[in-house]
Amino acid sequence: MEIPMTILRQRMIEDLQMRNLSPHTQTAYIQHVSRFARYFSKSPDQLGPEEIRTYQIYLTNERKLAPASIQIAVCALCFFYKVTLKRDWSFEDVLPRPKKPQKLPIVLSPEEVVHFLGCVESRKHRVILTTCYAAGLRISEAVSLKPAAIDSQRMVIRVEQGKSQKDRYVMLSPKLLDILRSYWKAAHPKDGCSRAATRVSR
Repeated sequence: MEIPMTILRQRMIEDLQMRNLSPHTQTAYIQHVSRFARYFSKSPDQLGPEEIRTYQIYLTNERKLAPASIQIAVCALCFFYKVTLKRDWSFEDVLPRPKKPQKLPIVLSPEEVVHFLGCVESRKHRVILTTCYAAGLRISEAVSLKPAAIDSQRMVIRVEQGKSQKDRYVMLSPKLLDILRSYWKAAHPKDGCSRAATRVSR
């Protein structure tokens, strides 16, 4: 018996939430399973390994997606069939994951970083990018920082719910602290309580 897509969708959303996956991952997984179903114009519980294989070939040859993008689609389908539908498949055979090309990251020299930051006109954006570079933060982590996260006594920054929704501490350099203090004194950002903000200003 075919299960209505609305019920399948809700069940998958609940499975994702129970495993505390990030909202971004939840949205991506739901979208990929939905696209897979639309490609065959069938409810996904009526599809199987052969359709999955056909879809992967479509993503590779026709859509020409990068291996990383195909990997996300594969992870989404794997989660749906393994967790939500509890299919007893050999997932390594049914859902082979494309091999990612090994590339060395492009690392800017200190002079190039200074030049790049100097080209950013907005002071707020320049401080955000500087924080990302100096503390090794992601953009989403930097823009979410509150004054209370800056501990000038221990010279660390507390990053809350970063990658994999984990908290961690990163080192705070004296130069970055000076930049953050100057920005706070000039802009007086309203996020966070005033008492906590003294950690930055003092």
